[in-house]
Amino acid sequence: MNSFQDLPLVEPLRRALAEEGYAVPTPIQAQAIPYLLAGRDLLGIAQTGTGKTAAFALPILQRLAAAGKAALERKTARCLVLTPTRELAIQIGDSFRAYGRYLGLRSTVIFGGVGQNPQVVAMARGVHILVATPGRLLDLIGQGHVRLDRVEIAVLDEADRMLDMGFIHDVKKIVARLPARRQTLLFSATMPADIARLAAGILRDPARVEVTPAASTVERAEQRVMFVERGDKRDLLCTMLKDRALARVLVFTRTKHGANKVAEQLGRAGYRADAIHGNKSQGARQRALEGFRAGHVRVLVATDIAARGIDIDGITHVVNYELPNVPETYVHRIGRTARAGAGGAAISLCDSEERAYLRDIERLIGRKVPVVDARAFRATAPPRRAA
Repeated sequence: MNSFQDLPLVEPLRRALAEEGYAVPTPIQAQAIPYLLAGRDLLGIAQTGTGKTAAFALPILQRLAAAGKAALERKTARCLVLTPTRELAIQIGDSFRAYGRYLGLRSTVIFGGVGQNPQVVAMARGVHILVATPGRLLDLIGQGHVRLDRVEIAVLDEADRMLDMGFIHDVKKIVARLPARRQTLLFSATMPADIARLAAGILRDPARVEVTPAASTVERAEQRVMFVERGDKRDLLCTMLKDRALARVLVFTRTKHGANKVAEQLGRAGYRADAIHGNKSQGARQRALEGFRAGHVRVLVATDIAARGIDIDGITHVVNYELPNVPETYVHRIGRTARAGAGGAAISLCDSEERAYLRDIERLIGRKVPVVDARAFRATAPPRRAA
């Protein structure tokens, strides 16, 4: 499929897509949108970065707009999107507003970690689209501020991550409150047994769309590894950042403490850096993400759990400051660059204790990661400019 013009989308959506710079649908968009416009349930196996938000948001907006501007009931929503983190909920809400800017539909986002009053006020009139995290949604349902009995379309996004974060029981409680007659969509990067059982229980004759198998992101990202002793990693990273080609850099550490430490060290060296991990407050995480997205922060240092909600285009480099001890995590990490067909690079700093992790990664991806001599990199790095 060469163009969004080949999809049966209404003119207001096409106009919004053109303004957003969307020209060619990604594979999941081309495959999923026709099924969803036809009202089918969907099981989507896809990672963040494949374009799945637009794959479900566009047909949902079109179906809701086509149903007319019937008065909304107080405290209700016609579409519910459940997602595991505040960051992802905000990004999905932004996407619905951007794509639906000419449709006149109301949407809101509900998440924890902030005062609930603005969320209660937003729901009081009713909305077409509600994007929510499970815990806060259940809180507001329990207080009588939200009803789910008018939901026509339900989306469970990043279902495997909700399982990892311990939300699966909350998700089941929420699904039990939905009307039996509805369209249901479930997206997951992986399909562990618990998610397969959940999907079987809530989807009716679903269309199955599977894109970006685990190793395919690996095909697009330029990968390199540098062998360096643990104590020399900080200096090497600072030297690498003298190259302005590293314009928007996501650095991975294995621990929250490590993320803080690397961000602080980069800051002392004169680089604009911030950290994101589970111990940070919701507000601090959101500020760090917004600074990174806007370009005010050049380097974002993250742990793996925190990073799974990061959906930011234009990341030029992923740096594995510490190699992950689970090889599949490497594929998730480097998938943050080279997104949606763009280029990108992934550089791993491997110390002597991490060589076994590198061998596991190379077995998974079916290739050797090219080695770059760290000493040569230091010798050829351009002179330091203001970061």
